[in-house]
Amino acid sequence: MEHIQYPIGRFKMPVNKDKSYIQNMIQQLKKAPQALEQAMEGLTEHQLDTPYRTGGWTIRQVVHHIADSQVNGYQRFRLGLTENNPTIKPYDQDGWVILEDAAMLHPHVSIRLLSLLHERWICLAHSLTEEQWKRTYHNPESNESIDLNTALCLYTWHVNHHTAHILNKREREQW
Repeated sequence: MEHIQYPIGRFKMPVNKDKSYIQNMIQQLKKAPQALEQAMEGLTEHQLDTPYRTGGWTIRQVVHHIADSQVNGYQRFRLGLTENNPTIKPYDQDGWVILEDAAMLHPHVSIRLLSLLHERWICLAHSLTEEQWKRTYHNPESNESIDLNTALCLYTWHVNHHTAHILNKREREQW
């Protein structure tokens, strides 16, 4: 079950967040919308509305969740750049995936959003100085401050993690 829920493993804080590591994360972020679109290629409406695992969200919900999360991540990133260790606002992920837009819209809407959002995020990331990468925001859920290096790694892992859910479901072919 662990492999189905965490197909690329749980997020691990990167030990070495040097410039080449961050550049790798930026490249992964750049490729993420296309990888997600490829993972969804050819899925039927029935397949989109099938959970990726027992007790999990549907494929449609997963894709909309990715966009929701990345929008929040980008906003948190920008807050960390412009404010002194701001406290971010958590949101109810389970509540968001049952809202009408996540239930009704085709996932390609969220993939387009993700593509444009990542374009902005990547532009911003390329502009940061070494000191700016060390800026932080405070997460009240974990009660920790997260530096922007770690935040970028976390959100890159997140989109890859959920894309792997879809690919894993396709490999199991349990529709």
